[in-house]
Amino acid sequence: MKQKVLIVDDEKNITDIIEYNLKKEGYEVLKAYDGEEALNIIFDKDPDLILLDIMMPKIDGFQVCRKVREKKDTPIVMLTARAEEVDKVLGLELGADDYVTKPFSVRELMARVKANLRRISLIEKETKKEDNENIFTYGNLTLDINKYEVRKNGEIVALTLREYELFKFLAMRKGQIFSRETLLEKVWGYEYYGDIRTVDVTVRRLREKIEDDPSKAKYILTKRGVGYYFKG
Repeated sequence: MKQKVLIVDDEKNITDIIEYNLKKEGYEVLKAYDGEEALNIIFDKDPDLILLDIMMPKIDGFQVCRKVREKKDTPIVMLTARAEEVDKVLGLELGADDYVTKPFSVRELMARVKANLRRISLIEKETKKEDNENIFTYGNLTLDINKYEVRKNGEIVALTLREYELFKFLAMRKGQIFSRETLLEKVWGYEYYGDIRTVDVTVRRLREKIEDDPSKAKYILTKRGVGYYFKG
C-alpha cells in the first residue's frame, strides 16, 4: 500500500511541483489549499505525513499543527517562506517534526519526506515484535518499544514521533554524548545541513514532558559545548 502524503499550501504552482515529485517517488498524494480543508482531509483520510505551509487562508499552519497534535502524532514538516527564527521555533514548539524554508530544493524536500516516512516504517516493524525484552525502565520512566510508548509513573506520555525517537535513541545509549549534528543525522534521518535549533527545541519539549523539573533535568542532560546525553 502506498504511503499517503498531504500537501497543504495555497500556492497551486508549489503544490503541483511537490505533487509531481512525490508521485514520481511512488507516494499517494492528497492536497489542500487552506487550513480548514487540510484538517478535514487529515481527520478523514489519515495521511502518513503532512507538508504544511504556515501562511494560509482561513486557518494558518500553526493552528493546523496545534489541532492535529491534540489528536494525532502524524509527522509534520512545516513549509514556510518566512525565515524568522521565531516562526521556526514556534512550529517546533507546537509539535512539528521538521521544517523547510522556501525557496527549497526539491531534492532536499524529498530527502526530508523519505527520512520521516522511513522512521514510521521502522517503528511499525518494531511494534509488531512480541518480546518483553523490549521494555526498559529508567527511574520512573518506562520505554516500551513494542508499543511505541514512554510512560512516566505508569501514565503514557504524549510524545510526537520525533520526541519518541529522540528519547529512545538517547535512552538506549545511556551515558553516550551526542552532538546536535549527530542527532540530526541519527534521529531525523538525514545528514546535517539544517538548523541545530531543531534539536534544542525538541530536547526542551521532551524535558517538559518527562522531567519532574525541566530546569533541573535528571534524564536528558547537556554537556556544555558538546551535546546531549541520557542519564538514567
